[in-house]
Amino acid sequence: MSWIKITMKYDGTCIVCNKKIRAKEIGFWLKEESKVKHEKCAEVNKELKCAICNGSAGCMDCEFAEICDRENVSKLCICKKCEGVHDSFTLYQKSIIEKFPLLNLKI
Repeated sequence: MSWIKITMKYDGTCIVCNKKIRAKEIGFWLKEESKVKHEKCAEVNKELKCAICNGSAGCMDCEFAEICDRENVSKLCICKKCEGVHDSFTLYQKSIIEKFPLLNLKI
């Protein structure tokens, strides 16, 4: 799942600030879940990428969203889809080893 930058066709409510997004305004749309957010809200509340699939980690729906400082948090989050895959921990380990070879993890 990834956010698509579009010109809004309909009025909507931003999932970040809960204010109206008017038709013809630029914003971001999450097709799979029919969610929208302002362009400025997307800049402020950047979503982390999943360490396994490189898609959106789902920060807006994360159980830790209220306490997570996305600017300073580790880039090692995973999305719910990858979390639910059989043997997700092994996939996670392999992905981290590929992305961060300096960590020199021993498996």
